[in-house]
Amino acid sequence: MKLTSKGRYAVTAMIDIALNQSNGPITLALISERQGISLSYLEQLFAKLKKADLVSSARGPGGGYRLSRPAEEISISQIIHAVDEIIDARKCAGKANCHGGEQCLSHELWNDLSVLIDSFLKDINLQSLMDREREVPKEVKFG
Repeated sequence: MKLTSKGRYAVTAMIDIALNQSNGPITLALISERQGISLSYLEQLFAKLKKADLVSSARGPGGGYRLSRPAEEISISQIIHAVDEIIDARKCAGKANCHGGEQCLSHELWNDLSVLIDSFLKDINLQSLMDREREVPKEVKFG
């Protein structure tokens, strides 16, 4: 079970949009610059996020991406699933064939963990992450 860069970057990019879209649509180039994520990788992720109706786009000058609905209505689970990320603690991906075609002795433990992880991620929305980000004091730089 591992959350790959695909899921991490998708969540990070969505938080970036949520925090900054009040200034207008956000370009992938801006997200790339601010978050250090490859522009071509963002293009792949946003094609999937758009297909899942989590973002909308506008073309042309002043174009970019916005959230397709309020931040409190977009869960982290939705973002992760939209980019085809699967967080599953089960070796068998739920098929119960993990031990020579049969269910292993620890299948129910890993099944329960997978359910808990998905439930946890469903309960966290972009708004709550935005609120957390705004609460964290920024490092003071002396120059």
